[in-house]
Amino acid sequence: MTKSLKYKLTIGLFIGSSLMINLNAQFAPAAGQIGTTAIHKDSSILTNWAKSCSYNLGPIDVSNSNSIFPTVGDSLSPTGKAGENGILSLGDGGSAILHFIPAITNENGWDFCVFENSFSDDFLELAHVEVSSNGINFYRFPSISLTQDTSQTDPFGNTNPEKINNLAGKYRVNFGTPFDLDEMTNIIGLDVNNITHVKIIDVIGSINPIYCNYDNSNNKINDPWPTPFPSSGFDLDAIGVINQQPLDVKVVKNITNISYTNPFNQSIGLLFESNNNELTKIKLFNSNGAVVKELNHFSIVGENSINISTNNLSKGFYILNIENKNYFTKIKLIKLWWDLFHTCQFFLF
Repeated sequence: MTKSLKYKLTIGLFIGSSLMINLNAQFAPAAGQIGTTAIHKDSSILTNWAKSCSYNLGPIDVSNSNSIFPTVGDSLSPTGKAGENGILSLGDGGSAILHFIPAITNENGWDFCVFENSFSDDFLELAHVEVSSNGINFYRFPSISLTQDTSQTDPFGNTNPEKINNLAGKYRVNFGTPFDLDEMTNIIGLDVNNITHVKIIDVIGSINPIYCNYDNSNNKINDPWPTPFPSSGFDLDAIGVINQQPLDVKVVKNITNISYTNPFNQSIGLLFESNNNELTKIKLFNSNGAVVKELNHFSIVGENSINISTNNLSKGFYILNIENKNYFTKIKLIKLWWDLFHTCQFFLF
């Protein structure tokens, strides 16, 4: 074999090997490996955690018209630090919206990270991530999935994290998948220095075109499916904040002097004063964390009065959430089967 031929073969093998490496190892590896971007829940770079959560569950098997919904977790589970309040299982295509005070801001490097509860480095249940600066309009991070899509990943099958980018769930329990708001700049309607809400949307891992989800390049996203279990779908543990608006910025409460009926019977009367004309979201959760009443109220400057009908609700304990851009509170209420106390007023300042 001539020296020239040997040289050409060597170059060819090198190029072929490089292409193979690029095809098999595109993105950061699993937690604990060199080059990983995984962030541990106890990392000193984490400065804050989500304050509240609302959610909309998907079925445990979207292909089954008689499918039930997941039963693991509630609205409190994904709030606070990872590993402390349990998880919220979203089901096929289910979603959760988490609220942050102060808002997340765009600075150098990663700005926040999402925690799932995978038991291994390659059993990965994935989710899309979207951000909003007003709690209404959400914009999705561009994701990439290079996992093969010719053979369905079974319910306990494996996914290589090095083929996944900008999808939550890339890393095992206690390690967050980071996101950089630099990728979301120049989007009309989004203020990357005032991210108040983050939305997590379960990826339906089916490769069946009827149900499948796609990445930003229109690749099917193949992950374990179906998962017809109580903890179906993406298991949201928490969202940790890396960069946030300065704590010394004084946020003026735009809702004050709240009063409400408690205990209640046929309805909940709610009074408050607002300093702004803006959207206020009101949600009533039962003791299982499910939303049983929800309304969007456009608050006006001055006194606002709202009556929430509760005729169809069972007696028991409830949590009333009142939330807008610069205000959030939770109120514990109880519904009684008699009408003795329905005129009682409680005040929150």
